[in-house]
Order: sequence, then structure tokens, then C-alpha cells
Amino acid sequence: MKTVLVIGAGVNGLSAMYELQKWKTENSSDVKLVLAESSDQLGGKIRTVEEDGFIMEAGADSIVTRKAMDMSFLEELGLKEEVIHNAAGRSYIFSKGELKGIPADAVFGIPASIESLANTPLVSAEGKVEALKDLYTAHNPFTKNDSIGAFLEFYFGKELVEKQIAPVLSGVYSGKLSDLTIASTLPSVYDFKEEYGSIIKGYAANKEKYQSSGDRKFLSFKRGLNTLIHAYERKLEDVEILKNRKVTSLTRTGEQYEVVFNKNEKLNADYVVLSIPHQAAKEIIGDNHIQQQLAKLNNSSLISVYVGFNVPDDILPADGTGFIAANNAELSCNACTWTSRKWIHTSEARNLLVRLFYKSSNPSFAKVKEMSEKELLALALVDIEKSLHIKAEPISSEVTKWTEQMPTYMIDHPQTIAQLEELLAVTYPGVYIAGSSYYGSGIPDCIENGENVARDIIRKL
Repeated sequence: MKTVLVIGAGVNGLSAMYELQKWKTENSSDVKLVLAESSDQLGGKIRTVEEDGFIMEAGADSIVTRKAMDMSFLEELGLKEEVIHNAAGRSYIFSKGELKGIPADAVFGIPASIESLANTPLVSAEGKVEALKDLYTAHNPFTKNDSIGAFLEFYFGKELVEKQIAPVLSGVYSGKLSDLTIASTLPSVYDFKEEYGSIIKGYAANKEKYQSSGDRKFLSFKRGLNTLIHAYERKLEDVEILKNRKVTSLTRTGEQYEVVFNKNEKLNADYVVLSIPHQAAKEIIGDNHIQQQLAKLNNSSLISVYVGFNVPDDILPADGTGFIAANNAELSCNACTWTSRKWIHTSEARNLLVRLFYKSSNPSFAKVKEMSEKELLALALVDIEKSLHIKAEPISSEVTKWTEQMPTYMIDHPQTIAQLEELLAVTYPGVYIAGSSYYGSGIPDCIENGENVARDIIRKL
């Protein structure tokens, strides 16, 4: 009897195990399936907190609707009736002491029409004229492994990128655009330039794809994202789930692998999926070459601070759902989501709930990361007063520190992963890396990656 062990029960590990169990049931296989998680609960970076009439997501807060609708997990897990979408509203950029709206007809801050470029309040007339060179600059000296920042500046100029695109993209992908590749962020911009001769024209021609859900670009569930985790856990009826089991070593023994856990428990497995951050994988694999390759991967840090008030949600600008800080001089936070406005289900009494993000890309983060939860709450209240002009005592808060746990895909990331896969195939056949450290950080990306790894193992089984 073969044994498959998945280490790490975030959404990636759960989707991999679910796919394996489906195959096992359909084929009446006697394969043994084991899921090991170092903490006392499943879900990884997905964790929903309910407190004082608020629903707060300590980690990821939503799923991209467009990606989810192309996949089968919502239907298979019986979640379609639980789905809710974000409320309509626009995003702002906080600049020079005021909130300025990002044009609605834009994708990640990139104009999807000439009108969008012409009407943006974030860029000067000179910057808008410079951005028009996207329409007539045909030469493309880039590849998808080049910097997304250099690519966008080449066609749009510096001002549009710095003032409108970079705040949005850097907020999504956690890093400087100069350090991030086109392939790992927005490969569509490259494809559009090649096919249409213009990024703006490409997004305009594909507007239906990117705005097919209208303002309902994201989805969650009535009781929060934990609903997804619980649904997976209920489906794993024929899986041995081991909680509070931290793996300390992984050793090849003939055709199998001996896995040792923190309480000196041991398990032999034929296939192992490392659905854990690359730092954790580095700790348990003894091979120097693989460790060196894993050490090339990069993470950043994020601190999330939720603040709930006993004041009505409609105190906020009527059409808004949040803002991004354009620079680091005015506010300590990088962004602020108006959670009770964006996600109506999160505030039972329609009271104000906001979430502030503090990222390691901010020069002040070295000081911020050392703060206690009380100090971080005080800092958040200062940022709220400066940006939203709200001064009130909070009735609820939730602080979460994701220290060195946010994957950042640098320029050489694709080559590093390719070399890592080659090394594992030779020295650790049957051991797979999976998850956001390697293949994409969105929830649908993690689910798809988990399914693909499972299918690879199934082919060998």
C-alpha cells in the first residue's frame, strides 16, 4: 500500500488532498492519505475571527471572482449558496492630504481607455501626454522575465506608473515593481502589447473579461473565508489528519521517505507534498544544494490591524471601499480597506470596520514591526484620523503579524523554481513543492496548484 503525505494544511495542501481523495474513492484505491499540520487548526493564512458583531479576516480576505468562476471547487464543495460578493465602490489613493479616486475604467491602476487616462486626477497633463506613447511605441525589447516596473515605465512613462499604477500593484504583490517580473505579476500586459500594439488597447478589447462581474470582482462567504476551510475538512473523510505535528526532518530511505515529527513520531511515505513556506522546507530537507536553492526565494512582512467603531458605516465617503497610500511620508500604513463598506456581512449593526495594512516595503516598518499590539492600534488610530478624519474610541480590534511570510517573486524567481524542481526530481523523486512560496499567492492559484500536484502524483500511482 502506497502512502501520500501532504505537509501543511493551508488551502493549497487541502486542495491537493481533496483531489487525491476523490481519485482514491473513484478508483477504490487502498492508498493511505495523511495530512499533517503544525498548528491546531487548518487553513494556513486563512483565519476568520468573529468578535463584537464584526467578522474579520486575519489573513486573506477574498477570492478573485473571475478566477473562481472558471474553477469547480465552489460547486464540488457545496459552497455556491454561501457565496457573497463585494459591494460596489471605488478605490482611492491618499495623496497630499486627500483622497483621490482611481478611475473606474482601470485595471490595477492601468488605464483601460483613453478616457480613463484623460480623467485621472492623479497624474499631471504632462504625465498623461507621456503615457500616450504606449499607443505608438511598437518596439518591445522585453521578455516576461523582465521587470514589470521597467516594462510599464518604458511605455507609460514614470509619472503614471509612480502615482497610479505602482501603489496598486505594489499593494497586491508586496514589493517594488522594479524587483518583480512581468510573468509573476501581470503577464497580460506583455501579451496585450504583443497582440494589440498597446497595453491600453489590449485592456480595452478585453474589458469584458476583466470587468465581467461588474463591481463584484471578489467573493467571500456569509460567515467568512473559514467556510472554505471547513468545507474541505468535511470532505476529507478518508484522510488521516494530524494537527499539532511539526515536521522536523525528511530523509530518503530507499524508495520511501522517513518523516519525523516534533514528538519524535515517525511516518514512512512514498510521496510527499511540501505545502509549506520555503523557510520551513529548508529546515527539514538536509540536501545542501536544495537548501541553497530555497534560500534564494524571498518573503516580505505584513501587519494587519482591524479597528471596529461604534459609529455608523455611512460616515465614510459614499462611493468608496478603501484607499492606498501614495507615499510613505504622510501615513504609516500602506493601505486601508473600509471593510464594513466593501463587505456588508462583516458588520452586523452596520457599524464602521476598517483594516489597515503595514508592509515591510515601508521605510518605517523596522520600527513598526517592533511595536506591541497596543502600540499598533494607537498607530492605526492616528492614520485613521489623518486620512478619514475620524476620531473615536474603538470597540473591537484584531492585530495580525505575518513576519517574513508574504512571498515576493523577484526577477529570478522562475529560474529558481525551475532549478529547484530539477534538483528534487533527481535527489528526492516523489517529493513536491507546492503553495504560494513557489507558484502564486491568490487563493484560486493555490487551489489550482494543489490540484495539479495531486494529479501528478495520481499519474504515478
